[in-house]
Amino acid sequence: MAPPDAVATRSSARVSSLLGTALITTLTFLGFRFLHTRSGKDKSAKAVEDGTSFAENPIVKNFSEFKSYRSARFSYSAIRTFYHPHKHREKLQAIAELPLLVFVHGLGGSLEQFGPLLGSLVNVGPCFGIELAGHGKSAFDPDDYGAYTFDASVDLWQTAIASICREHGHDKVVLIGHSMGCSLSAALAAATTAQAGPRDFNVVGVAAICPMANPPSQSQTKQFRRFLSLPDFVLNAFRFLDKIGGVESKSVTRFVGTGADLSLRKAQLYFNQQFKTPVWKRAAVGCLATYDSQGQPHGGIAGKDVWSRVDTPLFLVAAEADTVTKPEEVEQIVSYLQHRTPQSEQGAGRSSGQKSGSGPAVTEQKSHHSVTIKTVIIPSPAAHALLYDPAVYRTLAGLIEDFLSESVSPHLDQGWQLQSLTTTGKWDVKNLQKWQATLPVSGPICTGPAPLSPNGLFRALKTLREQDSIHTPKEFIANWKDKIYAVIDISHDPPIYDTKALDRGGIHYHKFPTVSKVPPTEAEVAKFIDLVDRIRASMAADPDTSSSSKAIAVHCHYGYNRTGFFICSYLIERQHFSVDEAVDEFKQAKPPGIKHDHFIDTLYVRYCVGLQRRPTLRLEEDSEG
Repeated sequence: MAPPDAVATRSSARVSSLLGTALITTLTFLGFRFLHTRSGKDKSAKAVEDGTSFAENPIVKNFSEFKSYRSARFSYSAIRTFYHPHKHREKLQAIAELPLLVFVHGLGGSLEQFGPLLGSLVNVGPCFGIELAGHGKSAFDPDDYGAYTFDASVDLWQTAIASICREHGHDKVVLIGHSMGCSLSAALAAATTAQAGPRDFNVVGVAAICPMANPPSQSQTKQFRRFLSLPDFVLNAFRFLDKIGGVESKSVTRFVGTGADLSLRKAQLYFNQQFKTPVWKRAAVGCLATYDSQGQPHGGIAGKDVWSRVDTPLFLVAAEADTVTKPEEVEQIVSYLQHRTPQSEQGAGRSSGQKSGSGPAVTEQKSHHSVTIKTVIIPSPAAHALLYDPAVYRTLAGLIEDFLSESVSPHLDQGWQLQSLTTTGKWDVKNLQKWQATLPVSGPICTGPAPLSPNGLFRALKTLREQDSIHTPKEFIANWKDKIYAVIDISHDPPIYDTKALDRGGIHYHKFPTVSKVPPTEAEVAKFIDLVDRIRASMAADPDTSSSSKAIAVHCHYGYNRTGFFICSYLIERQHFSVDEAVDEFKQAKPPGIKHDHFIDTLYVRYCVGLQRRPTLRLEEDSEG
């Protein structure tokens, strides 16, 4: 052991070095501020201006309020709270009983970051979220460091979820976390806090987006604690230097990746600006574990001991270009779950008609239990900011929707919900008026030089109707026989018009029945593409040379969702459109384009190049009841 004076000397040297670095950084900071102010060319200031012009998400804005919460240890005076009920909750009991989707942000995050995902997921289930104290628009209150520890945040989340469940009658929740929010979700799912007590809700699924598998190492923790012990003005200086360059700064690029566009960079800059140093300091310190003499972590961000006890369907999502929480974290979490010790389930095998301590002894039974684990890596340019990246969030939304409907509850499938809610006939007065107001024939879709034409490759129709005065086979032939070669009817029901009239009028009719409200399957799309290819081959071989300049018309009932999905799929697979280009092409020709978000999300998932889906794992275990 070194003598006390030697230890003191080394400690003094470290402190001197730290103070020296702080002094140099502060002086550099002041120098930069002076030069930027004098020159009038402060790029960071301009970037700050750009960032503060960030448009708030209307869903988050319109369904948020400020609430006070009293957790097990602290009171929080003004926590921004978001709750969006399912719009059809009063129409169907199965929808009223759907799990509550809970959105858990990360360190420095906010509800706003989930805004793009919420555009799709509010149509799937009721949605809820809060912003931790000092995050987003929540008040920085209290300022006690203890209120910002990891365990304190878990307590606050548990209090808030229990409160909203009691208020609106929910008893099941699905946690959807991002970054540190994944660790909070894991802790909530595993019920690890000492203050957990009786649960007012059950966690029935966890989606972890860019999760961390472990807390920082012991050596990293020491470095972080030393750095975070610096005065706020010094930390501000470091942060200022980090954001020089504004939207092109390191502080932005580390989250969005090197290939991010300007809109995403502005959004990230805005989020960075929201996170003030006093809050960042407390929250960051609160995430750090305390290591014992054996080097084992206690407290802080969830690690193996927490993840291994997540006993519910789990969806792990990583981004290939993420340098903050790398894809390897997902593999680490899976390994924890694969090698865990089976946990006992309370109450398993107990008859609901028996009470503890009365009647005959309850026989203990073994219940066979299965945990589903899905993992996916979204390809570059997806990075840590994939939640709100315009190039990625639709794919992410579709993947989450698949997980919810396949692994949590089939009632979380939007197609099932829409089919179950259909209680009126397609030609009732309301729907007839809707059909009459719909554009009969779209503009040309996919125009260009030969073999394409100004008439386009496709036209999107609403179904023809024999009893209508305008959109009948007779009128359609008179107006469109020189521009349309064939009609593909993808509606499921028998046609309500004379299809032979089309054939007699020189327009070929093809029936290709599909089910409404549900995105077409890959097999259906393959058959549709084959049908279109055969029709195009016939057009090219037709002795009438004008045939090759005609379009192929497609219709379901209104000609928006299924029609748009099939046409977009063909444009992507045969005409080499990107998903963005195909969806926009259809939207321009037939506004407002594909209406159902889950159809669009499915397109993005299906045609995401390089998406790495791993085989679904089902961990089977025998639990003692």
